[in-house]
Amino acid sequence: MPQLPDDLDAVAVRTWCSLALEALGRERAEIDAINVYPIADGDTGTNLYLTVESAAAAVEAVFAAHETGTTAPATADAVRAMAHGALIGARGNSGTILAQLLRGMAGVLADGGDAAHLRLALTRAAAAARQAVAHPVEGTVLTVATAAAEAAQGEERELRAVVSAAYEGARAALAKTPEQLAVLGRAGVVDAGGRGLVAVLGALVEAVTGQAPVRGPRTGSGKAAAPVDGGSVVGLPVGGVPVDGLVDGPLDCPEDLDGGGPAFEVIYLLEARDEQVDRLRTRLDALGDSLVVVGGDGLWHVHVHVDDAGAAVEAGVEAGRPYRIRITHFATESGHDVRVQAEPAQRAVVVVVPGDGLAGLCTEAGATTVIARPGEPPASGELVDAIRRAHAREVVLLPNDAALRHTAAAAAEQARTEGVRVALVPTRAAVQGIAALAVHEPDRGFDEDVVAMTAAAGATRYAELAVAERQSWTMAGICQAGDILGLIDGDVAVIGADVPATARTVLDRMLAAGGELVTLVLGEDVPDTLADALEEHVREGYLAVDTVVYRGGHQRAPLLIGVE
Repeated sequence: MPQLPDDLDAVAVRTWCSLALEALGRERAEIDAINVYPIADGDTGTNLYLTVESAAAAVEAVFAAHETGTTAPATADAVRAMAHGALIGARGNSGTILAQLLRGMAGVLADGGDAAHLRLALTRAAAAARQAVAHPVEGTVLTVATAAAEAAQGEERELRAVVSAAYEGARAALAKTPEQLAVLGRAGVVDAGGRGLVAVLGALVEAVTGQAPVRGPRTGSGKAAAPVDGGSVVGLPVGGVPVDGLVDGPLDCPEDLDGGGPAFEVIYLLEARDEQVDRLRTRLDALGDSLVVVGGDGLWHVHVHVDDAGAAVEAGVEAGRPYRIRITHFATESGHDVRVQAEPAQRAVVVVVPGDGLAGLCTEAGATTVIARPGEPPASGELVDAIRRAHAREVVLLPNDAALRHTAAAAAEQARTEGVRVALVPTRAAVQGIAALAVHEPDRGFDEDVVAMTAAAGATRYAELAVAERQSWTMAGICQAGDILGLIDGDVAVIGADVPATARTVLDRMLAAGGELVTLVLGEDVPDTLADALEEHVREGYLAVDTVVYRGGHQRAPLLIGVE
């Protein structure tokens, strides 16, 4: 049995992030289903999951940088990475607030992880989250965070007692949220963001104590209750599964949320000075609602609901340098539907591509595209918006990245609730998406088309070239910073000194198992001479194999390779 931590060190932070991700993964759909405030768009659980996923990935990167050493990273490095990862990966209103909570905690935990520091960290986090929200509302995640901090202050013993007290305080506060926020009481649910925070705090309890906390109703009567439908009472989920008749699917929008709300959610990262952000808050507050601005030290995460998305982005440009801009149309959730009201097509394909070049190619083939720029994976809301833009009864979704599996699944699930039949083909690379799109035939049956596209993708082996950022152990041996890595089906198979030689070796490895067609996708800075040389290499060594070349534009990898 692993030794339990006496304080929150780097290993405990890593464990916490991992357990929080698992917890939100289990409860994501249920949290989505009770999301009615501030917008009933059914994505709070998904947004929290993706935010924590980014935080966990940042912590893992810190540990990976120390993998050749004998000691674990410093606690300060781990908690700062957690906060930074959450900041840059925050999704939605709830994810943005959670990012600020983690940032507030990190500012204290970087100096120490004992009970006293944790009590202060929870207090600082709750205060920072309230300051980040333009118009704080009780009965939300802010209330739950404050209650957790207050409960922790009343516990003077060891770390385990403090985290347990914070968790229990959060659960008790969550049970009362329907009494504080009318829309929750009418819908018969607790606050979705608050429930997500309870899951995150439950993971902290497990990381510190080694035992998962007891989940379930938390009030004196054994359940949380709120009047619904003119006086009847239903149980409310508190950190666990729905009980006593709570709906287990997406809720209908309450009448006061059906219309009149802003049409767009606008999110972006912003590089700006503090005084510029103060002016930005004032301007965005006048443009819309649900304004949350979190961050500091020159990097900020901005979230707002507006009718004029362009004005919200322009305000960011005036304040500093906005990037990773995401604009999601609420459509029917907010009563604003600006889609073309033509008869929907029978079938469409939505494909995620790594660069502008492939976006043009896929668009010419009739697909709706979403560009995943380096370091900027699309959020589930972007994929849902693309499905809506496709305006079809049936949609085939090609994520083209194994890391997008959860995001794509969440988007498909959301689109299905809107009446669209969505099939997710689990493509892991852009070349698999190209192969699937090549056999797409909208005139045949949906299931038959999906099977053909899945088979084409599955029959395509994929590879990419990458530049090693540091010394590391790989499946092919030890690489040094600057080495060219040839990854086949996601694993490092070749370590080389230059791109042409490594590409030839990768092609030989792949074609040794057979193949009829090689697809090469060149990055923006790769010369045409490389494609010419590789085509000649294939032609001379493999007489029956054809080669096609595409320009991928600005993409992460200098070269993508597919073999069918």
